[in-house]
Amino acid sequence: MKKGEKNVFSAIRKRNPITQGEEIIYIDPEEQKIFVDLEKRTDFDALRLQRLSNMPDLTRKEHSPVQIIINAILALPLFHNFDVATIPETIITKHNFDLFDFPDNHPARKKTDTYFITEDRLLRTHTTSMWLYYLSDKEALKKMEEKGHAGLLAYGKVYRKDEIDRKHFPVFHQLDGLYLVRKSEKIITLSDLQKVLSTIVNTVFGKDVESRFLDDTFPYTDPSTQIEVKFGNDWLELLGAGVVKGSTLEKLGIDPKIWNGWAFGFGVERLAMKKMNITDIRVLWSDDPRVTEQFKNINSTYKDVSKYPQITRDISFVVNKDIVPNRFYEIVRELGGDLVEEVTKIDEYENEAKLGVGKKSYTFRTIYRSFERTLTNEEINRVHKKIEECVKKELDAVVR
Repeated sequence: MKKGEKNVFSAIRKRNPITQGEEIIYIDPEEQKIFVDLEKRTDFDALRLQRLSNMPDLTRKEHSPVQIIINAILALPLFHNFDVATIPETIITKHNFDLFDFPDNHPARKKTDTYFITEDRLLRTHTTSMWLYYLSDKEALKKMEEKGHAGLLAYGKVYRKDEIDRKHFPVFHQLDGLYLVRKSEKIITLSDLQKVLSTIVNTVFGKDVESRFLDDTFPYTDPSTQIEVKFGNDWLELLGAGVVKGSTLEKLGIDPKIWNGWAFGFGVERLAMKKMNITDIRVLWSDDPRVTEQFKNINSTYKDVSKYPQITRDISFVVNKDIVPNRFYEIVRELGGDLVEEVTKIDEYENEAKLGVGKKSYTFRTIYRSFERTLTNEEINRVHKKIEECVKKELDAVVR
């Protein structure tokens, strides 16, 4: 946001009980209008957007592994006196992508990967947009100028269209951190970033966990790094961070000749699932007391309530070849809900003689399984029939 550009966001301020910094809730009046208009729509995409946006924020839900991880990180001495921002869940394209140097060809800009509400507004894909609100907040800027530094954290739901399996869900949760300081006081280096990441990893997984640093690339930081943690024989990427790019600061009205800083951002589910032995991401969304009562603190370990049998159904259809699999996944997610464990593409081919010009055939296998009860063939047949009918209508497909 350029200097002098009007700040249309209002803010509610209070003390954050964990970090002891300010807790700032930013409100965008345009978002309220967007949701009112969305509620009036009854098309498939609108109903999907309504359901996703109304899902609970697990970072703020009691007995949620996601909240437990968040609170443990916020309580670190490293983040004492950091401000905590709650930001709107919708954002305009320019502020979500352009402001943070996402290239024009970045996959997240495509409607196949991101939930667009209108042509220019979407469900946020990251909580990094907290920079925009905080660095266009006159009170926050005044405090930063007086102190010579500023620390900020933000966390909450983010949205992304993705494949369907036990580790992915269209709504997930991210934690972002930002620290800015005058260059006359400190020059931020890679070692500063590595200290931040190591502190978080050791807090969650213990001081004896084996980890390593690798180079990485992010649109809004340079240089950048990531930390991987070893579990058994496998290395898993968990956290990324980098030195804030001067070009990004400049777009936000902050002089990069005077200020520098570090930033990090990561998905919280990956940490929570690995730490608490959760193998199915749907567990995180369960309200079953047999599930939720298992999560007391960061050292909780999840045990399956029961292992119920799966039911498998296949579907084959022919569509225009510009239809991408994510369109099908969205239909399955919406109509199958939490009963869907995994969807796998098991076949695809093109044959103009058989299918027609510009056509493509797909076959997908869907595994239905509840971790709370035994499913019946009759109920899955009803669900799968609805999916078939929706595929015909929404994708203009011929189901084979």
